[in-house]
Amino acid sequence: METKNKYKNKQSVEKSPNAISRRFFLKTAGAGSALLAIGFQTLGGELMKFKPTEFNPHPLVLLDAEGKITIMAHKQEIGQGVYQSLPTIIAEEMNFSSLDQINIKLANTATKYGDQSVGGSYSVRGYYTDLRKIGAGVREMLEKAAANRWKTTPENCYAEDGKVFLKSDKSKFLSFKELAEEASKLEVPKEPKLKDAKDFKLIGKSLLRPDIPLKTNGSAIFGIDFKVEGMLYASVEHCPVYRGKVKSVDDRRAKNVKGVKAVVQVERNLFKNSFFGVAVVAENYYAATEGRKQLKIEWDTAGYDQISTENNLKQFKALAKTEGTVYEKIGDFDATFNNAPTKLEAEYETSFAAHVPLEPMNCIAHVKEGECEIWVSTQVPSDVRETVAKMLGLDVEKVKVNLSFVGGGFGRRLTADYVTEAVNISKQVKAPVKLIWTREDDISQSPLRPATYSILQGALDKNGKAIAIHHKVVAPSIGFENFGGKVGEEFDKGALEGFDKSAYSIPNQKVSGVYFKTDIPLIWWRAVYSTTTAFAHESFIDEMAVKAGKDPLQFRIDLIEKDERMKKMLIFLGGKAEWSKALPPNWGKGVAWWQFFAGQAGHVVYVSKQKDNTIKIEKVVVAIDCGTAVNPDNIKAQVEGGTVMGLREAVANEITFKGGKVEQGNFNNYKLLRMNEVPPIEVYIVPNSEVPHGVGEPGLPPVAPALANAIFNLTGKRIRKIPFKLEG
Repeated sequence: METKNKYKNKQSVEKSPNAISRRFFLKTAGAGSALLAIGFQTLGGELMKFKPTEFNPHPLVLLDAEGKITIMAHKQEIGQGVYQSLPTIIAEEMNFSSLDQINIKLANTATKYGDQSVGGSYSVRGYYTDLRKIGAGVREMLEKAAANRWKTTPENCYAEDGKVFLKSDKSKFLSFKELAEEASKLEVPKEPKLKDAKDFKLIGKSLLRPDIPLKTNGSAIFGIDFKVEGMLYASVEHCPVYRGKVKSVDDRRAKNVKGVKAVVQVERNLFKNSFFGVAVVAENYYAATEGRKQLKIEWDTAGYDQISTENNLKQFKALAKTEGTVYEKIGDFDATFNNAPTKLEAEYETSFAAHVPLEPMNCIAHVKEGECEIWVSTQVPSDVRETVAKMLGLDVEKVKVNLSFVGGGFGRRLTADYVTEAVNISKQVKAPVKLIWTREDDISQSPLRPATYSILQGALDKNGKAIAIHHKVVAPSIGFENFGGKVGEEFDKGALEGFDKSAYSIPNQKVSGVYFKTDIPLIWWRAVYSTTTAFAHESFIDEMAVKAGKDPLQFRIDLIEKDERMKKMLIFLGGKAEWSKALPPNWGKGVAWWQFFAGQAGHVVYVSKQKDNTIKIEKVVVAIDCGTAVNPDNIKAQVEGGTVMGLREAVANEITFKGGKVEQGNFNNYKLLRMNEVPPIEVYIVPNSEVPHGVGEPGLPPVAPALANAIFNLTGKRIRKIPFKLEG
């Protein structure tokens, strides 16, 4: 069911943005201007015009003449909770004790909001301090306006819940509405004083998310719900072999389908790469898909049909035997390893993976003379705008991008490829076009998480202490394949994330990489390379612990000599998981943890052997150190989601290739975990008042190695490839 592009009595969404400049200014009618210098320079800015009674000291905060307070959610809500968490940070510094008086509005794309992309678990951790400064600046302006009215000092005034009170006579107060006009004439403070964390009223509380009721009662608007007047629908038959081109097309039968308006060849641009297909454009989606079924296309696969899972593995193993490029060295690994009394070596294999957000790729594009308008679910609104502008040769201000809630991203929507496809079709048919990918399109045509192949070597001294480790990873490059490598680069160092700067104080370490060139399209996945390399690294650390005859958790704790924060997290995890408690019969346990660009977390997994020799995951316990917890309940939800996604890829799925084609196509052969397959998950947040770290991704990498280590603990069988079966 589709919903027209109107939001009355539903989520609040900003109207399409107007042209703006890059400078931050505050301008009131007849009152001159004041420089906006709150410190959030990454947002960009605009010359803003106001009514005399409208207080808008920053693009994210508006107090209108009726006293209504609006805080813009300028980052895309893809399920991670920023629709609430980012405005909460501002509201905290404005000294509100609840969000009941705040109208949260989802922002459309505009330069004044700066980078609106969401990825890398960056939204809260990257903007926390800046958002606090915005809220504090607004609060101080209102307090100063009240002080001027009462002819006292700002220090004798305090803001709370939409009013400013006089400290010396608390019966006296003025509402924000009453102060709006005067506050709008004041200069924005450059360095406002932030609240002490002990005085927080919102941050640290498990607040209910305002978007959840909308999503559960069906009133939330997602990109796929958009509908504009006069639009047509498009469905595209892509070459089943990556990078294949259209050789010839017979569209006669397709054009005879009732409702079909046009059949056009189309190009889709994924950064520097192009992909091709044939689009059927129709009055409704059913006609578009039925017409697509009638197409007869001859494809030129140009040798790309040689891609296969078997050939990939052969290439991985051949490259694993090469020296590779060394990127990190501590001590002398080679000499130590060669002379060590105890040596270990192992190879680990991981697979390509699809993102499968529940909302498939979709976009409405309307290319008009000298302008273009887009309606889309995306993680990168600004990139969409710039990509379309460049594609059509337009000024970026001539491209409007309308946003909505997003039905999942996980990295797939960090690209604008499906947007370029919709724009290409609209330009050809000269009408607004709604492009919708099928689930089969989404799985078989989307760029994937790269597979990796890891070779590890380790050494122990006579007392069982780890004295040397070498991790060599063979990996494709997300960067090289999409953007091209830089001169002199032999390997994408992004594939080393998490173990190139390990917290383990092993005295002799070596980190190296080998580039695996592929024609398979790649893109970032939730937690990127860490979802594969953590499995290898933390499984091997477990092998070293077992070889040393040490407890796997204590072995890890003892290896962390300098990073007290990570040591504390592992000790905290062990306590919450009751690691030292005796196990019931036929149970096993495993542990793993990971620290990388997005943050850090650790997992303990408990498993048991069933009568039919299958393995049951009994429980997963997770500890995350994310610094200041803005909304603990949301953090737990994010970690649970990451854990489930990690389990899914560990035991259920892989993308395989034969004849250049992806062999999976829908949830019958690329499965999501069902509710009865998800074990109890306990999430504990390490108490910490430091600046926030990421939460969307850290909960994913450790779960696969923790599960594999638990199965070894139970069965004695070491798992070195994911996905794997839960069998004893």
